[in-house]
Amino acid sequence: MGGVTSMMAAKFAFFPPDPPSYGLVAVEVGEPARVKWEMTGVMKREGVEVMRLKTRRKNEIVAVYVKNPAAKLTVLYSHGNAADIGQIYELFIELSVHLRVNLIGYDYSGYGQSTGKQPSEINTFADIEAVYRCLEETYGILSQDIILYGQSVGSGPTLDLATRLPCLKAVVLHSPILSGLRVMYPVKRTYWFDIFKNIDKIQLVNCPVLVIHGTDDDVVNFSHGKKLWELCKEKYEPLWIKGGNHCNLELYPEYIRHLKKFVSVVERLPAKTSEIPQLPETPPISSVTLEPPRNSTDQKEKSRPSIDKKNKPQQGTEKSVKARRSIERRISITRKEKSRKSTDCCPANRPNDNMDYLEKPRKSFDRLVCLVVNCCGKMIWQLWRYDEVSWILQYRLFDAQSFHALRIVEALEAYVLSATRLLSYTLYPY
Repeated sequence: MGGVTSMMAAKFAFFPPDPPSYGLVAVEVGEPARVKWEMTGVMKREGVEVMRLKTRRKNEIVAVYVKNPAAKLTVLYSHGNAADIGQIYELFIELSVHLRVNLIGYDYSGYGQSTGKQPSEINTFADIEAVYRCLEETYGILSQDIILYGQSVGSGPTLDLATRLPCLKAVVLHSPILSGLRVMYPVKRTYWFDIFKNIDKIQLVNCPVLVIHGTDDDVVNFSHGKKLWELCKEKYEPLWIKGGNHCNLELYPEYIRHLKKFVSVVERLPAKTSEIPQLPETPPISSVTLEPPRNSTDQKEKSRPSIDKKNKPQQGTEKSVKARRSIERRISITRKEKSRKSTDCCPANRPNDNMDYLEKPRKSFDRLVCLVVNCCGKMIWQLWRYDEVSWILQYRLFDAQSFHALRIVEALEAYVLSATRLLSYTLYPY
């Protein structure tokens, strides 16, 4: 199901600029000659390095490193879903100068000049990990000197990495999302097909967290940022920008002012130390093969008492009668009945004459029904989900005549085709 989830994320959550706002050219410099990358379409500045980084997903992403000689901390910036680093290049420069920090930003796989056929949730996790590795291995920057900054969808990879770095300096969440599905509909639980489950990960972050959100955000509701701040372990004074929407918070003077205050505070915090490796590599084969046999042996030892109890002679007439009745009951059941019962996933005390359970989907699968409803002269797509306890959850998505609805229809069709053997679906036009 991971592939299906990633495909849905690519259709709903990512809108890379097409064409990209910048170009990339290779220039040979130095003796001996080495390749240096330069961005076209943006103003060339001193102290800015452009690089291509390989991810564990076999993609190459473009990253921009802005160096500030007076910096003590480094910001790792993950941008939103409808921009690339060419469009926010000047913001990188401004943040580096005003906050007196080094800053590295990157394009997700499938964005800008980064490779990758289409963006996905799992690719963003690999992308931010590659950028963190670059800071650690190329520039010698440790996690206790790094601030992770995630804007909108960028809050997803930001929090995912933050949960794996126990010594991280701080986190900034800019117009963050609780989860991908919660942006469309205020559900009260997290589903397996949801993406960027920030609501579950925020409680695992062990460093100061600053949340910035506009009160008039019409893309990601203000309640998302407020709820994430409430769930933080180490809360920092949030910034709720009155009248701010999803894409203009950088224009408010309190934005830079509050960020400068936050950076100055976390700079003075003592560095955290931990013996736990930050991003552990794959363990050697020898260490993997030695441990499992010991665990399996311990499990066998624990199961011996239950076997010994079965071998003990039963005492008393009542126990003998119970044993005899159970044997007679087993003999009375035919082989065909045994076969049928072994394939059922329902409780044993279910009435045999009730055959409604045959029509219910198995617990591990879902059925989706897509309805087209004419509401007030507009076609509204409704996605209904039936789960194993027969309750219905409705997702109202977008106007079917809009561009986003076309993307949703394509996603639904791709979802159904990819899960033909797992999901049953029906399309009812009203």
